[in-house]
Amino acid sequence: MKTKHILAALGGAAAIAAGLALWAFGPQTGGATVDDTPRIALAPDDPAAVARGAALYATHCASCHGAALEGQENWRRRKPDGRLPAPPHDAGGHTWHHSDSQLFALTKQGPAALVGGGYQSDMPGYDGILTDREILDTLSFIKSRWPERVREQHDRINAAAAGSD
Repeated sequence: MKTKHILAALGGAAAIAAGLALWAFGPQTGGATVDDTPRIALAPDDPAAVARGAALYATHCASCHGAALEGQENWRRRKPDGRLPAPPHDAGGHTWHHSDSQLFALTKQGPAALVGGGYQSDMPGYDGILTDREILDTLSFIKSRWPERVREQHDRINAAAAGSD
């Protein structure tokens, strides 16, 4: 029964994140949106973006998500305080199941803000801590570490998300 609640919360978070991303960033055009926010597209093949992202990940993410993107132990099982441990960002986790826009919104706003309803998470939103470009670089670093088959699946998720705009 708890699994259904977790899946419902994750599904709700994904839907909210997608809606917020569309509301906040509008239609994607060229390299920027109407309000000049960077286009929500990761760049895992850009060595400069990945290098910047690696340094940012080490500073802001590795303490919870692991230096090797391995996440915390038993990441699918709630801790005594009711919060979920930090999930892995490697191919064994669920990060790659979310579109670029969803990942960006989750990172910028934080899960609690996106899920709402009193949802509690140890992950903060990074708005005001990291710039939009820094968030994209960090996510680009994460994606650069996924195996090719996972990256291709993630690209299909992005294509499907773009087709629903």
